[in-house]
Amino acid sequence: MQISRDILTRSYRAMRTIRDFEERLHVEFATGEIPGFVHLYCGEEASGVGVCAHLSDTDTIASTHRGHGHCIAKGVAVDGMMAEIYGRQTGVCRGKGGSMHIADLSLGMLGANGIVGGGPPLICGAALSHKLLKDNGVAVAFYGDGASNEGSTLESLNLATVWQLPAVFVVEDNGYGEATGASYACAGTQKDRAAGFGMPYFECDGTDFFAVYETAGEAIAHARSGKGPAMLHVHLSRWYGHFEGDAMTYRAEGEVAKERAEHDCLVNFRKHVTEISLLEASALDDIDAAVKSEIDAAVAAAKVAPLPEEADLMRDVYVSY
Repeated sequence: MQISRDILTRSYRAMRTIRDFEERLHVEFATGEIPGFVHLYCGEEASGVGVCAHLSDTDTIASTHRGHGHCIAKGVAVDGMMAEIYGRQTGVCRGKGGSMHIADLSLGMLGANGIVGGGPPLICGAALSHKLLKDNGVAVAFYGDGASNEGSTLESLNLATVWQLPAVFVVEDNGYGEATGASYACAGTQKDRAAGFGMPYFECDGTDFFAVYETAGEAIAHARSGKGPAMLHVHLSRWYGHFEGDAMTYRAEGEVAKERAEHDCLVNFRKHVTEISLLEASALDDIDAAVKSEIDAAVAAAKVAPLPEEADLMRDVYVSY
């Protein structure tokens, strides 16, 4: 399919930003300066970006505990995200959410979520709002193979079909629910699960941006047209552990190295667009340099930003509408 130069450029920048953001966090977390847990999205960049390339600020998404990539793909500011992860007042949630609870409702980002299977029910509510308001919006839930077994996810698939909601359920299947292989823990197939709830099923290689972009476009167009929900099954691999500090002893020797060498979505994107002259290598190099500077500045600013104070403890707990 034909993709405009603007979309290609923005998509590469988003994937590069996610990669550099996560790789930098991998280094910074080891210093002990970042509180809480961190779950990295490296290796999965094409999925979040390929899906969100079809969305606007008025569309909504719900994420997972591994949510940095989805946030960046939806347009959340990198400096505000980094400050949030460091627990600083300048964070997008004023330092109260941390890595697993970054949200920006102004961009339709309902939040990363520490509850496995917590996102699908949220997007049912968001999709119902889109339907009742007739704003042509869609709601997207990202969740993993582990969350696909949660009752909250299965109930959401049912509800979305019953109410014919403009919702897309994106299964980011990296093969492991924490340390448990999907082949051991997930009965049947995701395709059969979608069929069981009467919704169309789409499937793609999550390490190929172009495959994700095209397939996600079909699933989102289906939901946006008023035909009800759809499931998008994305096959990919995470390069780091379930969380920072995970020794990954459950993965085969050389498994991750092979994924890095053969299925790097950024390398494959660059190779494809330069070989057929869609983008110039020099333009991609400029993006790489700009993103590195942006990440450096975000880390430097986060480290010196003020921490929340005692007076902030009860602020923002309740909101008056």
